[in-house]
Amino acid sequence: MEELNFEEGVVLLIDKPYTWTSFDAVRKIRNSIRIKKIGHAGTLDPLATGLLIMCTGKFTKQIDKIQNANKEYICEMTIGKTTPSFDLETEVDGEFPFEHVTREMFLKTAQEEFTGPIAQVPPMFSALKVDGQRLYKLARKGETIELKSRDITIHEIELLRFESPVITFKVTCSKGTYIRSLVRDMALAMNTGAYMSALRRTKIGDYDVSDAILIEDFVAKYGKKREE
Repeated sequence: MEELNFEEGVVLLIDKPYTWTSFDAVRKIRNSIRIKKIGHAGTLDPLATGLLIMCTGKFTKQIDKIQNANKEYICEMTIGKTTPSFDLETEVDGEFPFEHVTREMFLKTAQEEFTGPIAQVPPMFSALKVDGQRLYKLARKGETIELKSRDITIHEIELLRFESPVITFKVTCSKGTYIRSLVRDMALAMNTGAYMSALRRTKIGDYDVSDAILIEDFVAKYGKKREE
């Protein structure tokens, strides 16, 4: 990885930091290697970490193919409370009983109701566009729009830890899946509320976050070299 021809084209595996937008990450990499032709293959929310794939040069032609691949995430959901954004971006707006939710209930709900092809309504706090406007911009103004459900596929949900009110699971899913919406819907199916308290993307297709590089390490390794 020492001799990378960014102008010709490479696929970069970046471990996106917490609170950074995907555009923040692309901009940092673009400025550090001084390249114009660069894009990312699949947005990650600011409060999510993990695998963000960037393509430069002629490899930008692969972006659509990479985006269409299955994704794997590790999600932490906190049951008993809800937020308007379904994550920590907004304050808690509701509290619900959750003591009845058991490990067995979670596993049964995940397997019987949320594994396979399902219809999912995206969250208002998302980067989707309606009439040319990003939904999260409308949501932050307090506006709401009735959103249509979309067909997605949840390939597998694996329970990693059950320490009520926090449940941690791994999910493998198709393109277009909103894990925040999955958290909301699973909680409703278990007669409670929940929000996504942490999310990490671990895989996109055959690409794994274990092979990714931190942005500060990338800049130290390649950015300074280009600036000298």
